Amino acid sequence: MKTIEVDDDLYHYIASNTQNIGENASEILRRLLGFAPIEAAQVSEEAPAAEPTPAAPAAATTAAAAPKAPLTPIDANSAVGRFIGSLTELYQRHGDAFKVVLNIRGRDRLYFATSSDALNQAGKSTNPKAITGSPYWVVTNNNTEKKRAIVAQVMAELGYDEEAVSHFVEKI
Repeated sequence: MKTIEVDDDLYHYIASNTQNIGENASEILRRLLGFAPIEAAQVSEEAPAAEPTPAAPAAATTAAAAPKAPLTPIDANSAVGRFIGSLTELYQRHGDAFKVVLNIRGRDRLYFATSSDALNQAGKSTNPKAITGSPYWVVTNNNTEKKRAIVAQVMAELGYDEEAVSHFVEKI
Protein backbone atom coordinates (compact mmCIF):
# COMPACT_ATOMS: atom_id res chain seq x y z
CA MET A 1 0.00 0.00 0.00
CA LYS A 2 1.08 3.53 -0.70
CA THR A 3 0.26 6.65 1.26
CA ILE A 4 -1.23 9.52 -0.74
CA GLU A 5 -2.51 12.97 0.08
CA VAL A 6 -6.02 13.92 -0.96
CA ASP A 7 -7.94 17.16 -0.62
CA ASP A 8 -10.33 17.41 2.33
CA ASP A 9 -13.43 17.36 0.14
CA LEU A 10 -12.28 14.13 -1.54
CA TYR A 11 -11.46 12.55 1.82
CA HIS A 12 -14.92 13.44 3.15
CA TYR A 13 -16.54 12.04 0.00
CA ILE A 14 -14.67 8.75 0.34
CA ALA A 15 -15.43 8.55 4.07
CA SER A 16 -19.11 9.32 3.50
CA ASN A 17 -19.34 6.30 1.18
CA THR A 18 -18.30 3.86 3.89
CA GLN A 19 -20.63 0.87 4.07
CA ASN A 20 -18.92 -1.41 6.59
CA ILE A 21 -17.15 -0.79 9.86
CA GLY A 22 -13.42 -1.03 9.30
CA GLU A 23 -13.68 -0.55 5.54
CA ASN A 24 -10.53 1.21 4.34
CA ALA A 25 -10.16 3.82 1.60
CA SER A 26 -8.91 1.26 -0.94
CA GLU A 27 -11.97 -0.94 -0.42
CA ILE A 28 -14.30 2.06 -0.72
CA LEU A 29 -12.63 3.29 -3.91
CA ARG A 30 -12.62 -0.23 -5.43
CA ARG A 31 -16.35 -0.47 -4.79
CA LEU A 32 -17.10 3.05 -6.12
CA LEU A 33 -14.97 2.53 -9.24
CA GLY A 34 -16.32 -0.95 -9.93
CA PHE A 35 -12.99 -2.74 -9.40
CA ALA A 36 -12.93 -6.28 -8.07
CA PRO A 37 -12.26 -6.52 -4.32
CA ILE A 38 -8.89 -7.89 -3.25
CA GLU A 39 -8.95 -10.78 -0.81
CA ALA A 40 -6.47 -10.70 2.09
CA ALA A 41 -4.70 -13.76 0.65
CA GLN A 42 -4.00 -11.90 -2.61
CA VAL A 43 -1.92 -9.17 -0.99
CA SER A 44 1.70 -9.44 -2.09
CA GLU A 45 4.15 -10.44 0.60
CA GLU A 46 6.84 -8.35 -1.11
CA ALA A 47 4.97 -5.09 -0.61
CA PRO A 48 6.51 -3.00 2.18
CA ALA A 49 4.29 -2.22 5.14
CA ALA A 50 2.70 1.18 4.78
CA GLU A 51 2.93 3.83 7.43
CA PRO A 52 -0.37 4.12 9.30
CA THR A 53 -2.44 6.96 7.92
CA PRO A 54 -4.35 9.33 10.17
CA ALA A 55 -7.79 8.30 9.02
CA ALA A 56 -10.83 8.22 11.23
CA PRO A 57 -12.49 4.85 11.65
CA ALA A 58 -15.23 3.99 9.23
CA ALA A 59 -18.82 3.56 10.36
CA ALA A 60 -21.88 1.89 8.95
CA THR A 61 -23.92 4.15 6.70
CA THR A 62 -27.63 4.16 7.43
CA ALA A 63 -29.35 7.34 6.36
CA ALA A 64 -32.37 8.42 8.37
CA ALA A 65 -32.24 5.49 10.78
CA ALA A 66 -34.78 5.45 13.57
CA PRO A 67 -33.34 6.46 16.95
CA LYS A 68 -34.18 3.01 18.36
CA ALA A 69 -32.29 1.17 15.61
CA PRO A 70 -29.29 -0.61 17.12
CA LEU A 71 -25.99 1.09 16.63
CA THR A 72 -22.98 -0.95 15.64
CA PRO A 73 -20.09 -0.75 18.11
CA ILE A 74 -17.04 0.87 16.56
CA ASP A 75 -14.01 -1.39 16.32
CA ALA A 76 -10.95 0.79 16.86
CA ASN A 77 -7.75 0.41 18.83
CA SER A 78 -8.04 3.63 20.83
CA ALA A 79 -10.69 5.45 22.81
CA VAL A 80 -10.23 8.46 20.52
CA GLY A 81 -10.83 6.26 17.47
CA ARG A 82 -13.96 4.74 18.99
CA PHE A 83 -15.13 8.22 20.08
CA ILE A 84 -14.70 9.71 16.59
CA GLY A 85 -16.18 6.58 15.01
CA SER A 86 -19.23 6.77 17.26
CA LEU A 87 -19.82 10.41 16.40
CA THR A 88 -19.30 9.64 12.71
CA GLU A 89 -21.96 6.94 12.80
CA LEU A 90 -24.39 9.24 14.61
CA TYR A 91 -23.77 11.99 12.04
CA GLN A 92 -24.31 9.55 9.17
CA ARG A 93 -27.60 8.38 10.68
CA HIS A 94 -28.95 11.82 11.49
CA GLY A 95 -27.39 14.31 9.06
CA ASP A 96 -28.74 17.81 9.67
CA ALA A 97 -30.27 16.88 13.03
CA PHE A 98 -26.70 16.28 14.26
CA LYS A 99 -26.27 20.07 14.53
CA VAL A 100 -27.61 19.76 18.09
CA VAL A 101 -24.01 18.93 19.07
CA LEU A 102 -23.17 22.62 18.81
CA ASN A 103 -25.31 23.18 21.94
CA ILE A 104 -23.45 20.56 23.98
CA ARG A 105 -20.90 22.25 26.21
CA GLY A 106 -19.14 21.73 29.46
CA ARG A 107 -19.32 24.21 32.30
CA ASP A 108 -16.33 26.12 30.93
CA ARG A 109 -15.66 24.14 27.79
CA LEU A 110 -16.75 23.99 24.18
CA TYR A 111 -16.91 20.37 22.94
CA PHE A 112 -18.08 20.79 19.33
CA ALA A 113 -17.56 23.41 16.64
CA THR A 114 -17.49 23.74 12.87
CA SER A 115 -13.73 24.38 12.79
CA SER A 116 -10.63 23.32 14.66
CA ASP A 117 -9.73 26.98 15.17
CA ALA A 118 -12.94 27.61 17.12
CA LEU A 119 -12.10 24.75 19.49
CA ASN A 120 -8.46 25.82 19.84
CA GLN A 121 -9.54 29.37 20.69
CA ALA A 122 -12.05 28.10 23.25
CA GLY A 123 -9.52 26.25 25.38
CA LYS A 124 -6.02 24.97 25.93
CA SER A 125 -4.85 21.56 24.70
CA THR A 126 -8.17 20.73 23.06
CA ASN A 127 -6.68 18.43 20.38
CA PRO A 128 -9.61 18.91 17.97
CA LYS A 129 -10.41 16.18 15.44
CA ALA A 130 -12.80 16.25 12.50
CA ILE A 131 -15.87 14.03 12.69
CA THR A 132 -15.49 12.06 9.48
CA GLY A 133 -17.76 13.09 6.64
CA SER A 134 -19.26 15.97 8.60
CA PRO A 135 -18.63 19.70 8.97
CA TYR A 136 -18.13 19.24 12.72
CA TRP A 137 -15.06 19.03 14.94
CA VAL A 138 -14.80 17.71 18.49
CA VAL A 139 -12.26 18.04 21.31
CA THR A 140 -10.52 14.75 22.06
CA ASN A 141 -8.31 15.39 25.07
CA ASN A 142 -10.96 14.35 27.59
CA ASN A 143 -10.64 11.12 29.52
CA THR A 144 -12.57 8.08 28.31
CA GLU A 145 -15.42 8.56 30.79
CA LYS A 146 -15.93 12.12 29.57
CA LYS A 147 -15.90 10.92 25.95
CA ARG A 148 -18.63 8.41 26.89
CA ALA A 149 -20.63 11.15 28.61
CA ILE A 150 -20.36 13.39 25.54
CA VAL A 151 -21.58 10.63 23.20
CA ALA A 152 -24.38 9.81 25.66
CA GLN A 153 -25.46 13.45 25.65
CA VAL A 154 -25.40 13.56 21.83
CA MET A 155 -27.50 10.39 21.66
CA ALA A 156 -29.99 11.73 24.21
CA GLU A 157 -30.35 14.93 22.18
CA LEU A 158 -30.99 12.81 19.07
CA GLY A 159 -33.77 10.86 20.82
CA TYR A 160 -32.16 7.55 21.76
CA ASP A 161 -33.52 5.75 24.81
CA GLU A 162 -31.36 5.15 27.89
CA GLU A 163 -30.85 1.46 27.14
CA ALA A 164 -29.51 2.14 23.63
CA VAL A 165 -27.29 4.92 24.97
CA SER A 166 -25.77 2.85 27.77
CA HIS A 167 -25.22 -0.16 25.50
CA PHE A 168 -23.49 1.94 22.84
CA VAL A 169 -21.31 4.15 25.05
CA GLU A 170 -19.88 1.19 26.98
CA LYS A 171 -18.07 0.25 23.74
CA ILE A 172 -16.07 3.50 23.72
